[in-house]
Amino acid sequence: MALAPLSAPAQEWPAKQPIKIIVPFTPGSATDITARTVFEQVGKQISQTFVVENRGGAGTSLGMTMAAKAEPDGYTLLVNSASHVVVASTYPNLPFSVADDLAAITQLASIPFVIAANPRHKSVQDMIATGKRHPFLYRYTVGFDGEGRVQALDAMLAADAGCTLDLTPGVIGRALSHTDNAYFIPHFRAVGYACRTHKQSNTAFRGFGGPQGVVVMEDAIERIAHQLGKDADDIRALNFYTLGQETPYGQPVEENHLPRVWQEVRQLGEIDRRRAEIAAFNRQSPVLKRGLGVFPLKFGISFNIAHMNQAGALVHVYNDGSILVNHGGTEMGQGLFIKVAQVVAEVFKVDIDRIRPSATSTAEVPNTSPTAASTGSDLNGWAAFLAADTIRQRMVAYAAEHFGVSPADIEFADSTVRIARPGSNQVLSFGELAKLCYLGRVSLSATGHYRTPKIHWDGTAMKGRPFFYYAFAAAAAEVAIDTLTGECRVLRADLVEDCGLSLNPAIDLGQIEGAFVQGQGWFTCEELWWDKQGRLRTVGPSTYKIPGSRDVPPVFNVKMLENAPAKEATIFRSKAVGEPPLMLATAVWTALKDAIAAAGDGKTAVRLDAPATPERILAAIANVKA
Repeated sequence: MALAPLSAPAQEWPAKQPIKIIVPFTPGSATDITARTVFEQVGKQISQTFVVENRGGAGTSLGMTMAAKAEPDGYTLLVNSASHVVVASTYPNLPFSVADDLAAITQLASIPFVIAANPRHKSVQDMIATGKRHPFLYRYTVGFDGEGRVQALDAMLAADAGCTLDLTPGVIGRALSHTDNAYFIPHFRAVGYACRTHKQSNTAFRGFGGPQGVVVMEDAIERIAHQLGKDADDIRALNFYTLGQETPYGQPVEENHLPRVWQEVRQLGEIDRRRAEIAAFNRQSPVLKRGLGVFPLKFGISFNIAHMNQAGALVHVYNDGSILVNHGGTEMGQGLFIKVAQVVAEVFKVDIDRIRPSATSTAEVPNTSPTAASTGSDLNGWAAFLAADTIRQRMVAYAAEHFGVSPADIEFADSTVRIARPGSNQVLSFGELAKLCYLGRVSLSATGHYRTPKIHWDGTAMKGRPFFYYAFAAAAAEVAIDTLTGECRVLRADLVEDCGLSLNPAIDLGQIEGAFVQGQGWFTCEELWWDKQGRLRTVGPSTYKIPGSRDVPPVFNVKMLENAPAKEATIFRSKAVGEPPLMLATAVWTALKDAIAAAGDGKTAVRLDAPATPERILAAIANVKA
């Protein structure tokens, strides 16, 4: 077991003097062994010897308190697992919190330790202990012709996995399958490495390797443009996929909105006019420099592991017309529950107020897939649709039999059900039909199960069709940098996102805006810094900087692609919107490089590592001026 480093002591420890720990556990028991392991690890970190003694027969807290006070050395600490508190301590100022620092270990043995008088803040401990998005190191060689068409790419992507493998294979897999991004590359080789380091075990985060993958070709495109003396945006457009071309992993591009989103973002962002304005500004401004970056995106939607692309749902219709829906998706503020409720409301043609989503539980819907890979609405929406449609068909069949009409004569609309036989104007409320079906002993409960079609994947050969469809998008970002301090600001962002036929444009708009700003933080200010001993030092808001309200671009335009239903049979022809917009912040990174280039003489291509902190921006400026 390894523990996160502890903070500095609140006061000096007695030199070379052991501290006695009294615990009420049976000698040799699992809890006793865990307690000894815990204090052995703590002692190593703070160079202090702990002696653990068992007083299993001491009985009550009061009895153990008396036993502790009778200890002669004066440095005794009593841990009582029953009351979850420190009940006696003759050395109360321990500089650590076992309750925080050893949460993972104590949970394994179900031992509630509470020891310190000055515990660390839980958010700091969380930052120290939990995994982060994988840092990547890249090396690549790109081949291209005189026009700028990419002919070959040979890339190496090394992921910092941390101390364990965790989800690193999946993250690398998605990074490799998005290294091509929006560009057709006839000859392609990309190799990923999972590197074990002394850091926390890194894990997946929004994008799941996609953000790390798409930056390779963006850097390559800009270096090609610099080499040829051409506009990088022209090189980008020249290399876009066209319909029918295959990705390096063998999936044909059967739907392609790249040219459209590219054209629309250039119009929305007034790219040509603003480039001229920015160039004029940079010529007369020796300190502040501005830059403009444009970024296209092709992002695959589905889990790379085929069996995870499934979902279940449970729908109940009650005899008063109210409807309950439960599914395998987790609501985390992204609006999934309301989207699935909208799907069910659409099936029954009722107001959404009738729908009550219930908390996700495997007691109701088993074997749920993670709410990840931007598939929450796709999978759970379809599962809920199938469950609701099963009930609707039962209701239609019973109504047709009851009223002596054809099932085709039963129409659901506006929270009512119309019996549309010739000469009839009979209309029931949805609740009245539900009551009628209940009295007719019709089951008004059903489950639905959906599995994504067409997908298959050979993880060994890295070939197949891992994605049901692609979401396309494009972004333009304008930034300003201070060449004396390295500080930067995002002045404007223009985004065009392919949402298919959006299930809920208001929710999707919020997802797009939030994801972009989140990605902006990843590219610019969210720096993780470890010292030489492997201790994370950016552990709170004073050192780990997330974007705030003032970091949101003052001019922020978002447009969803219109009249662009998904080609594949997604739920109501919508498309995922969870992860793709985060990668649109790549435009901020390219804009920063454009601004840095303006500080130099144009002879040196810009290298800018992310996050683009002031120190890294200054280093990049120094490099282009050298």
